[in-house]
Amino acid sequence: MTTTRFFDALQVRQAISALLVAGLFILTAGTAQADDFGDTLHDIQHRWAEANYRETGGAQKEAFEALLEDARNFAAANPGRAEALVWQGIVASTYAGVKGPFGAMSLAKEAREVLLKAEALNPTVLDGSVYTSLGTLYAKVPGGLIGFGDKDLARDYLEKAVAQNPDGIDPNYFYGEFLLEQKEYEAAKTALLKAKNAPQRPDRPLADEGRQREIDTLLVEVNRKLGKHS
Repeated sequence: MTTTRFFDALQVRQAISALLVAGLFILTAGTAQADDFGDTLHDIQHRWAEANYRETGGAQKEAFEALLEDARNFAAANPGRAEALVWQGIVASTYAGVKGPFGAMSLAKEAREVLLKAEALNPTVLDGSVYTSLGTLYAKVPGGLIGFGDKDLARDYLEKAVAQNPDGIDPNYFYGEFLLEQKEYEAAKTALLKAKNAPQRPDRPLADEGRQREIDTLLVEVNRKLGKHS
């Protein structure tokens, strides 16, 4: 082999090695970014469960206020990720429910805005959580001149949520709660029993524990209503 060919071959091997190293670096960096995203999302979910089920009064409001700021920052740092927007919406809407009349509507509007953005990006993300969250918002927010509540939209979104995740604890719980409020007691009981028997989420034990207590409370109510109407 001539000296020129030797150096040409050496340069080719060096170029290939450089490309492999660069590719490995990009893959590793991408994996790290994905891990960071997942870790932050899980942290927000866990803190939401802590604030929602373990805190009360002023401590609960403070926990949600801090969590909402972090959820906003998380969504802003990941503008193309529907998951982040969904959880900003969940935190904002839950905070609206505990904050009281002053400021609650602005939080509800924030929740609707980011959830609609998430729906436009990926409506089935997180097993259809965007449908569950929007349905619950439209069910609970006042309508008319006060707010944007809409029972028809609520039913539509909650039915989409159940269709997307038929065995999930959250879509069945919120659909059952809605049906109970609409005085559709038999259908409400069916949905709540499905929620009661939903598979556990290994990464969200506190949320499941709290939700099961809420399911039990509603089942007592729906059975009382059915007893009156039997």
